[in-house]
Amino acid sequence: MQAMILAAGFGTRLLPYTKIRPKPLFPLLNEPLLLLTIRRLKVSGFDRIIVNCHYLKEQIVEAVSGIPGVTGQEEDTVLGTGGGLRMALSQLHDEPLLVTNGDIYHSIDYAELYREHLANHSTVTMAMHDYPRFNKVCEAGGFVTGFGGMKKSGTLLAFTGLHVLEPWVLESIPPDLEYSIIDRYRDLLEVKGETISAYRVDGCTWTDMGTVEDYLGLHGRLLKKKVPLWPEFSAVLEGPVVMHPSGVRHSVLFEDWCCVGKVKMPEQATLRRCVVWDGAKIEEGAEHSDSLLA
Repeated sequence: MQAMILAAGFGTRLLPYTKIRPKPLFPLLNEPLLLLTIRRLKVSGFDRIIVNCHYLKEQIVEAVSGIPGVTGQEEDTVLGTGGGLRMALSQLHDEPLLVTNGDIYHSIDYAELYREHLANHSTVTMAMHDYPRFNKVCEAGGFVTGFGGMKKSGTLLAFTGLHVLEPWVLESIPPDLEYSIIDRYRDLLEVKGETISAYRVDGCTWTDMGTVEDYLGLHGRLLKKKVPLWPEFSAVLEGPVVMHPSGVRHSVLFEDWCCVGKVKMPEQATLRRCVVWDGAKIEEGAEHSDSLLA
């Protein structure tokens, strides 16, 4: 089975931290989200995975280099979701392609979504749920009926960023140009009369790491075991604090939850609800709350 991870975005809402690393390489519990996503796909049976990249692309290319079955697709210009998929067309087999964003944490079953697409014989299958903050796609009777937040017949739902499509869908997208895959889906639905299935995943865990608050909040829910922990994590949670194995706590006070990477810890400091990246500097006697330290 084949899959593609979209990892070419700028992550502007996460500045200045995205000046250091692209959003898909932001660590969760000290492991890059992109590599965790690749592991999950492989466990689900996807043996051919393409990862596209544009912003700070050299970091993503280095991160996936040497992983069996994984190919990095470097994009010199901004191509958007549709343009990036179109560029990958020559590398695809004649079988459905699962697509996922590289910056979301979720509990959706990749293999089950793929099987649903095989069974429903639709051109595209989109994983959808009721998430008011992002409800912009109209669904009725198990099918998508419209895009853009205009309620037609049915219910407005949110697109999770996970979808399965037949590769021929990409052929009519102009090559080497910025293009949205949703525009292509709108054309399939409204002009071509193709069917787009809506696979409901209501009640799933789903977090878009779009802001620092979202990123910190996800860590808090993981460390306090309020959302499922992917089996692919290396960390074993024995409490609400995770530290890199090389770390020495000294007299540092951890309050609530914290995730600390490979850093030199001061003799004394107070951290509460913080994520500390590898190489960050914590001043002696510092006190940080609700912060990302990079």
